Amino acid sequence: MTQSLEQIVLIGEALAHPVRIQLLYMLSERERYIYELAKDLNLSRQVVDLHLKRLEKAGFVESDLRLEENDMRAKKFFRLKEFDVKLCTADLKNIFN
Repeated sequence: MTQSLEQIVLIGEALAHPVRIQLLYMLSERERYIYELAKDLNLSRQVVDLHLKRLEKAGFVESDLRLEENDMRAKKFFRLKEFDVKLCTADLKNIFN
């Protein structure tokens, strides 16, 4: 499947920051609650949320809101989606020819 220029740029931007690469690794182990990720990375929830939104937009992660049995607040959990990142010359030729 060839990719569009927009898809290639989204993927490149998503992988262009060390924190986002670390988030991918952390989510490869198991799904996580956003506050847990922020605590483990020693970053604010807002900063982690921005990084996760970039990963989600590029199709690397997905999220859902849940109510926990012992806590009636909605919590946002993230999990890694299956992905295979590859850029080939056919993609470039398809875009620019």
